[in-house]
Amino acid sequence: MTEHKYSSKKAGLPPGTLIHIGKKSSKEVKISVMDYTDTHFFESDDVAIEETFSLKETPGISWINVDGIHNTDIIQSFGTHFDFHPLLLEDIMNTLHRPKLEEFQDYLFLTLKMLGIDKKGESIIIEQISFILGKNYLISFQEQAGDVFEPIRIRLREAKGNIRNRGADYLFYRLIDAVVDQYFFITDHLSERIDNLEELVLTTQTTAVLHQIQESKKQLILLRKSLSPLREAITLLQKNEAKLIQKNTLRYFNDVYEHIIQVNESIEMYREMTQNLTDLYQSGINNKMNQIMQVLTIIATIFIPLTFIVGIYGMNFDYMPELRWKYGYFFTWGIMVLVVLVMLIYFRRKKWF
Repeated sequence: MTEHKYSSKKAGLPPGTLIHIGKKSSKEVKISVMDYTDTHFFESDDVAIEETFSLKETPGISWINVDGIHNTDIIQSFGTHFDFHPLLLEDIMNTLHRPKLEEFQDYLFLTLKMLGIDKKGESIIIEQISFILGKNYLISFQEQAGDVFEPIRIRLREAKGNIRNRGADYLFYRLIDAVVDQYFFITDHLSERIDNLEELVLTTQTTAVLHQIQESKKQLILLRKSLSPLREAITLLQKNEAKLIQKNTLRYFNDVYEHIIQVNESIEMYREMTQNLTDLYQSGINNKMNQIMQVLTIIATIFIPLTFIVGIYGMNFDYMPELRWKYGYFFTWGIMVLVVLVMLIYFRRKKWF
């Protein structure tokens, strides 16, 4: 299903109508919770949604992670009990939404793309993830189970570093930073792939190689669409004077912004490289065509005088001196072979082959 067909599901519906836009999923929505302070830690991998409602007012920091955004009832329940805006809930369920940041009175909303590589190592997997940051809670909504946050979970469990001594805004930063760091892994993967394609283009020019180049171009375009709006969102966050982000935490987002700029520069460089690969591929095809045309031209040129000689002696005149000569046939063959040898020597000296 194309992006246009996905988007058409919303046509004619009033604003704030909850409808899942994206790939269908039959899996159950899974909710996990981490609640902690500097001295206390609680974790549960599978909780009912009703158990999360009280976490809004707990003194500790609560991270609620939701795997699966296709169940409208669950998303609506979060909106009702946490008092989230209906348009925000609509954005959570729209997986085609571009990354953006929105500030509300009591919370911040950020949606962005989390990237990965499929098992075959060929395609980039794009998953939307949304964050809602409150005073002492952070809710993350993912399309499916599996993410890049396991190192952060380990640090929370083992109380490593100062993550459990900081507020929900610092956890918010760490999760965003983990997503952005994954972009470097994706660009490294694409860099290696482009290097391999360059070697292939230099040795062979087949349609399969061209398809791989075009696929790399598409992946770079997807990366750019995911990254450029995120840069705008982080810029707004840096300029934001919201009380939910402390000043000492806000400084860390400068580092995230620099990483985004670095990844964006890499993407632009790789786009130029793939365009150069396309030009190199086309040059290789043209060179092959020129070589073929050169061979065909040489063959055609050799046959021009031979055709002339055969044409003369193929005329049906009764009185041609050589027709009744005993050695005329062998002499004609000798002349044609001599002409071919002379032309080949001449072409060789001109380095035409």
